[in-house]
Amino acid sequence: MGPSGRFFLAREVPHFTGQAEHALDDKGRLVVPARFRERLGPGFILTIAPPDSCLALYPLSTWESVCERLENAPTKDRAFRQFVRHIFAHTEEVQCDAQGRLLIPPKLRTFAGIQREVVTIGTLTRVELWAKERLGESSLSGDEAAAFAAELGLY
Repeated sequence: MGPSGRFFLAREVPHFTGQAEHALDDKGRLVVPARFRERLGPGFILTIAPPDSCLALYPLSTWESVCERLENAPTKDRAFRQFVRHIFAHTEEVQCDAQGRLLIPPKLRTFAGIQREVVTIGTLTRVELWAKERLGESSLSGDEAAAFAAELGLY
């Protein structure tokens, strides 16, 4: 049992919800919403999020579990090695400055098509950063969402 009297797993993972729209400043910095910063912690991971053309922010504890899954992959063939190289070549350990801003490197902004307008979305175990104009391409219709929720047994 944890200090708050709650039962918890060996490693609690923060969950992220909500959405916000932002504009990068002239230096390519994004103000990360306080509710996300709090859960991400003082240092976190900024990376790409294949197959989607967005970026993702992971708390270090969550990123560690991603790395564990990669380390324990049953097959480490050429395709696996190329995938790992691709991911880690586009991954940075980052932190926000005193004003809550995150500098998004040009290479990562280019990957995600982010020029100025950004939408941040809490997606359970990570925060996704989308170019506002690309976000609409990945939206689910109401019928698709209902069918998927039923398939997962949520409703």
